Amino acid sequence: MLVSDMKDSPSALLLQDFVNTYDVECDVDEIDTPERLDKWLRQRGLLSAPAAVRPGDVRTARGLREGLRAAMLDHHTTAGQRLPPELHEALTRLPLRVSFATGSPALVSAADGAEAALGGVATAIMACVTEGTWPRLKVCQEDTCRWAFLDTSKNHSRAWCSMRVCGNRTKTRAYRARRRTEPAPAEAGGPPRPGAH
Repeated sequence: MLVSDMKDSPSALLLQDFVNTYDVECDVDEIDTPERLDKWLRQRGLLSAPAAVRPGDVRTARGLREGLRAAMLDHHTTAGQRLPPELHEALTRLPLRVSFATGSPALVSAADGAEAALGGVATAIMACVTEGTWPRLKVCQEDTCRWAFLDTSKNHSRAWCSMRVCGNRTKTRAYRARRRTEPAPAEAGGPPRPGAH
């Protein structure tokens, strides 16, 4: 997939949107209740059957989301990717299988209801791996933000969701920290003479 086409990847957009259901800076969670998770899943066409979303589904969804956030943060490093424990735990609750229902092999959920809908989010991970967008899904390196974005830069080097906002905050903070550690300028007139009071 060309870099210019990556912004149009439905799987990457779904994962980005899912991770961004929690706004770290404002401490707002869009899927913190069964009703809100139900609404989010239905708005994205992941849940259509009249299935009840349970509190356990909310825990699974939040574990999946925070695991994905940790994995996307890891995409900033060149070291081997570590699977966050919360991602592993959530994925074990969302069984997937290979289906030939459409004529070609596809990864689909092997569960029902809300678990099947969350399985749709999990299958998007493999779709992103296949199309090459998975390592480009990142979260902002600014600790107070952690907003998910798709890094479409040619050299995979984008660090912040917004250079103007988060990049500027990070650089300003680093500048102030450097200024605090710099030695104070000498008093005018130089050091006092020996024996002077």
